Amino acid sequence: MKAYKEAEAYILSIPKFAGKHSPKDTERLLEKITGNGVKSKIIHIAGTNGKGSVCAYLRSILLQGGCSVGMFISPHLESMRERISFGSEMISEEAFVQVFRQVKELAEAEAKKGHEHPSFFEFLFLMAMVYFKEKEPEYLILETGMGGRLDATNCISRPEVCVITEIGLDHMQYLGDTIEKIAAEKAGIIKPGVPVVFVDKREESTRVLTEYAKKMESPAIIIKKDDILNVNIGNKSIDFSFHCGYYNYVSLSLGTTALYQTENASLALVAAGALGDKRISPKVIRQGLWQARWPGRMEEALPGIFLDGAHNEDGIAALLDTVRRDGCSGKRWILFGVVEDKRYDVMIREIADSALFAGAAVATLESDRSASADRLKTVWKQYKEVPSVFFDNVQEAYLHLLKHRKKEDIIYIAGSLYLIGQIKFLMRRMQND
Repeated sequence: MKAYKEAEAYILSIPKFAGKHSPKDTERLLEKITGNGVKSKIIHIAGTNGKGSVCAYLRSILLQGGCSVGMFISPHLESMRERISFGSEMISEEAFVQVFRQVKELAEAEAKKGHEHPSFFEFLFLMAMVYFKEKEPEYLILETGMGGRLDATNCISRPEVCVITEIGLDHMQYLGDTIEKIAAEKAGIIKPGVPVVFVDKREESTRVLTEYAKKMESPAIIIKKDDILNVNIGNKSIDFSFHCGYYNYVSLSLGTTALYQTENASLALVAAGALGDKRISPKVIRQGLWQARWPGRMEEALPGIFLDGAHNEDGIAALLDTVRRDGCSGKRWILFGVVEDKRYDVMIREIADSALFAGAAVATLESDRSASADRLKTVWKQYKEVPSVFFDNVQEAYLHLLKHRKKEDIIYIAGSLYLIGQIKFLMRRMQND
């Protein structure tokens, strides 16, 4: 435990002194630390919203088909170990420490030669690849961090298939201030001749992705809005039909009420089909999608309390689409917390304009990236139709809502994945107490 905590503390300190490498730099380090590399068939995933969900659906499908699967994701909710998994289990503390030491030794050796220290994300990616070199999964699902073109994961030369999820306005200070510019960064993961799957969600992003795929001579498998049909939200599930050029009509069920997951599940099933693995039958796809679960995405953590990692304006819009159909017979409340670099003024306006909530508990996050209480008050106070109360921490905000809600009320918790992680930790602690 002590060794793991020390490793985690070291990694968390990296942003204070690390430089940013290019994918070529990462590729060089990867070759040094893994030798002839990882032999797994790689599925590479980029996008603004939905990446983690697509990873989860893909993993579940592949596991259902009897395949061995490794997965590297970002960010984590509670434990850094969530980022690296084999099968359905995250890396053990012992294995985490082992691969950490290998990457740290490499970083120290590189520093003596005058090279920059790997970045936070790059360090974890190298750790993951050392782990997967040992575990040898048949398939390896890699989620990009923030972008695509310059992402550490983009050092891989030839994945089996690329997936690009919904593209929206997020991380604009790094990726660009328009949908087109952001789409161009995400498109950077597309490799020559490798199939790419994406949804025709916005005309601007579809145009950029289609043009880039054409330039790379990569088959573009585009999911149209009309390919997702007959959507029916039940008590704790969604049924829908899917149809595109690769499939006839397929009836599917998801163990969630999140409307936006129909799109992410569709991306996953098309990507799985593009692998050409005979074990991935329609039955395997149906069972894999039904069994998949992804924490913090419209997760009913306790009866009537939903956690959703909506952390930008598109995420909030998707959350609200589901809330409108929740059949709530009482009042709805929202616990909101957000980091400073998000367009939280737009997110708050969306929540207020929806007229879905009786009130909001607004919390300052336990993070140096949290939006300040004063700034949040300035925005929320513009919307008198949603009475808001403010708290210095997540726990006080959560306990306030628990105290005032009635049995038929629903509480939604959204605004940041940091918030979701803190709430999950708080819930577990309260249950243990």
